[in-house]
Amino acid sequence: MLWAGVAVMVSLGFFLAIEFAERRYGGGPIIGHPGVQIPQLIFTPESWPLMYTSMALMTVMFTWRQRFIAAGVAVVIDSVLVLVRLVFDARTTLGTGPLWVMLACAVMAVTHRSGKERVLLLKGVGLGMLLLVARKMGNIWLLITATTRPTVLDEYLAAADHALGNPSWLAGRLIEATGPVPSNILHWVYTQLTVAAVVVAFYQLRNVAKERRFPRHHLVRTFLAIGLLGPAIYMIFPVVGPVYAFGAQGGPSAVANLWPDAMASIPAPHHMTFNDLTPRNCMPSLHTAWATAIFIHSRQTSRLLRYAGTFWLVATVGATLGFGYHYGVDIIAGVVFTLTIEGTLRAQAYGWKWLGVPLVAYGTTVFAGLLMSYRYLPTKMARYPGLFAPLLLLAMGSVIYAYVRTTTKLPEPKAALVRAGSRFEGGHPVAPSETLAA
Repeated sequence: MLWAGVAVMVSLGFFLAIEFAERRYGGGPIIGHPGVQIPQLIFTPESWPLMYTSMALMTVMFTWRQRFIAAGVAVVIDSVLVLVRLVFDARTTLGTGPLWVMLACAVMAVTHRSGKERVLLLKGVGLGMLLLVARKMGNIWLLITATTRPTVLDEYLAAADHALGNPSWLAGRLIEATGPVPSNILHWVYTQLTVAAVVVAFYQLRNVAKERRFPRHHLVRTFLAIGLLGPAIYMIFPVVGPVYAFGAQGGPSAVANLWPDAMASIPAPHHMTFNDLTPRNCMPSLHTAWATAIFIHSRQTSRLLRYAGTFWLVATVGATLGFGYHYGVDIIAGVVFTLTIEGTLRAQAYGWKWLGVPLVAYGTTVFAGLLMSYRYLPTKMARYPGLFAPLLLLAMGSVIYAYVRTTTKLPEPKAALVRAGSRFEGGHPVAPSETLAA
């Protein structure tokens, strides 16, 4: 109970800090605060797929009958509200029903459940709501990066990207040449990344309803950690992306309208002053980071999900480059960033001790080295691509190798066994509270 109270106070302090920052830099009430979910109980939500996937994640501890009931109630609520919105000429969209269902389950947990069942239901609701809050908080961080970082480092990354052959320019031309169908597919993959994550997470958590406990580690933990830590790097290394810094979408702030038709020649990179509307959300590529996490966690699922995880990673990388949202060096940093976070979370969950510490330390060192080289060696990287391109790929490959070698040495924890009323994991007694750790 003491740790729960501390967690609540820390969370409240965090929300208040974000509230102050948004009012200071955005001039309005926070759009990411959980309290602002309340208007969406009546008015139109921002993303109905996110609402339904969040509700689906919440139902991991439900039986199939309960899941169908929850989905049916959500659809009925949405249908009624759509008719009401049509009467008042409001924008008609879905997504309010799942929010009502999640809040109803939270109330039910407090009023009609007790003990472990209450904790389990609240954890399910918490998982679903965390996705919604994380999405809102992400929007706030993007606003903060735009208003607090007046200059960007795009010229440094564009110069460093010469070492890789300017992959964003090449991918942009390829997408333009292939027509609208591939572009639409990549755009859908790019925007529905959360849906893919929930599908994989739901598979990982499929036994929660039967075992009445959450596994120690799953995709949602990594997904949320990436979203929490990534914006801190945005503040340190603000970058807007080639389509903004060197393309038409940058408007008067862009160097010129070059992307993807002409390569940017940057003999001496310097800080660029940019508008206060475009988020500085390129370094590292969090879309690549999240897609990499989906790929990693899909490896221990069904064959179909393994293929889907691979497709989502490849398509996400293609979209981030082909739409001009990221440079090639962002992608490399995103992969290293994810493997380091994944290694840290696994070490925390499974007690890797001396096996996990070198991986985390090495991944952190490589990531810091990449950022330093992008900032202080971009002209040399552009001048000697035959040297630096293999070094960049080797740095990323070495972290991948270290991650694979470390994880293959560590057996997955054995399933919990029940003997004489006590819980055992791997032959050692486990406290009841630990068996419910998410």
